[in-house]
Amino acid sequence: MSAIRLWTLSSHHPAFRVGGWAHVRSTAEGLAGVAGGARNITPERTALAGFAAALKDLPPGPLAVHTDSPILLGPVRAVILREAAEPPESDLDLWAQIQTALAGRAATFVRVTISPNTPQAFAAAWAELARDKAKAGGPFSSPIPKPNLAKVQGL
Repeated sequence: MSAIRLWTLSSHHPAFRVGGWAHVRSTAEGLAGVAGGARNITPERTALAGFAAALKDLPPGPLAVHTDSPILLGPVRAVILREAAEPPESDLDLWAQIQTALAGRAATFVRVTISPNTPQAFAAAWAELARDKAKAGGPFSSPIPKPNLAKVQGL
């Protein structure tokens, strides 16, 4: 069984307290992606909301998470890999979703940087677009169109 590869990124504007997130998943069934965002949100909650959305309806199998998010590479990784006993006290609703989705699943976390022509750059562009859309129109979540996903480079 091949590993599911997941690229996730979030974007937050502190002055407006608005955040956006996006992810791209590569599974045996192909590529899928979703972008979303919300107002009055912290950077940590933005990253957790994006990661929780990425884990919804995930097929079985090992998971490789590619991200540059300090919250995913720090506290989330530590809790999932059992290096920390408990998640932080804030955003427990999202922590519960993440822990449930990853229960019994082998997961690795890979630090990546945003560089041109990579899935991470694609997710970063969609996260910024989602942040701006949330600022203008409020909370939303929407699939990334298949023709756009077909243009993801670096897979």
